Amino acid sequence: MKVIKFYADWCGPCNGLSKIIEGAKDKIDITIENVNIDEDSSMVAKYQVRSVPTMIMVDGDTEIKRKVGTMGEKELLNFLKV
Repeated sequence: MKVIKFYADWCGPCNGLSKIIEGAKDKIDITIENVNIDEDSSMVAKYQVRSVPTMIMVDGDTEIKRKVGTMGEKELLNFLKV
């Protein structure tokens, strides 16, 4: 199981979310894979990402849950729970 975070370098909320994830990294025990939407259009199409930031928890190729938009640390940690 892992989380895929779709982002763009030009996206302010994406940068804010990255800082929140970095600040909470000692509390996170799941892999977060970063996908830049400007560099990996195949992943964007596969998961039908329409806006950023989008975080998708997957088990293999099966989507477990999705969160679109930014979030605070508490909401992030709740999202990352299985």
